[in-house]
Amino acid sequence: MYENKLKHLEFIHNTINRMSTNSFIVKGWAITLISALFVLAQKDSNTTYAILTYFAVPIFWYLNAFFLLQERRYRSLYDDVRLKDEASIDFSMDTRGYNTGQNTIKECLKSKTIWPIYCLMLLIPIGIYLCCNLIKYSC
Repeated sequence: MYENKLKHLEFIHNTINRMSTNSFIVKGWAITLISALFVLAQKDSNTTYAILTYFAVPIFWYLNAFFLLQERRYRSLYDDVRLKDEASIDFSMDTRGYNTGQNTIKECLKSKTIWPIYCLMLLIPIGIYLCCNLIKYSC
């Protein structure tokens, strides 16, 4: 009955799942790498490792926002395909027409599911640096 429409929606849904999985994996890698840098900074008493955080975190933040952006665009495409007639299904996966509203990289960078994690990762090295200096000068 609506076989083409269901198949197209399934394709889009699978893509949305891939994007959300990629976003989750990027967060995991970011936390792992930043934790490793903190351990190295503490182990060697070298704050240079903590400073590397300021280069790594923005890269992971952008990657995570990029995958969220793609996910949002495919959700918009899903909504459009959901409302189409069976005869107008063309199996297009083109999301270029969905670059408005929340579907911008700027909005994704500010997303409440992304910015708190990465801001925290940027604040932790400052805390480590301050604690290391307090301990160093108090002894």
